[in-house]
Amino acid sequence: MGTKPLRLAVDTNVLLDLAEPVEAVLDAFAVLDRRLPDHDRLVVPSVLDELAFLCDSADTERVRQLALAALELGREPGRFRVMLELVYPQDTVEEVARAVRSPDLLPTEEVHDSLILAEAALLGCGLLLTSDEHLRGVDHEHLTLVLNPFELMPPVIASPRDLVRKFLVHPQSLYLDSCKPRSLRMKNSSSRYP
Repeated sequence: MGTKPLRLAVDTNVLLDLAEPVEAVLDAFAVLDRRLPDHDRLVVPSVLDELAFLCDSADTERVRQLALAALELGREPGRFRVMLELVYPQDTVEEVARAVRSPDLLPTEEVHDSLILAEAALLGCGLLLTSDEHLRGVDHEHLTLVLNPFELMPPVIASPRDLVRKFLVHPQSLYLDSCKPRSLRMKNSSSRYP
């Protein structure tokens, strides 16, 4: 019996960077395609909501155009699986998101990031690809404890650069050691987008 393909969720900033295109994001998807050809790329509803908002209300025309281009990426056959809604009630998504917003995980004002993380966990994603500093700073072990009452497993949270570097360091496996202390994780620049 075959193994289940890796399911991964992409954050809004990754789609914006892919639309630009940013080399690190292109490299990350090339690595994933080469190493895990059967992986399932999901765009969760909260990412779609944020892209739609940016298309209409971003501060600059450049970001509005990138958001539109990012939405178009979801229409390309075989590129992403766009999730317009989840099989879970919205109340469940919001309850998980509220649990994730705590002083030790995500700041309370990071509502959108908590929704993306909750949706990724509810969809059983093994990986959340993001450049967002708040999400990347989440302690995986603590997140596991917070999601346990919901019977959810947290995704590994990594940036495109982290993913590429980890494949270069560990070329024989998809080794995403999210359990390293934050002080030992690679520090990348934060996302340029809201």
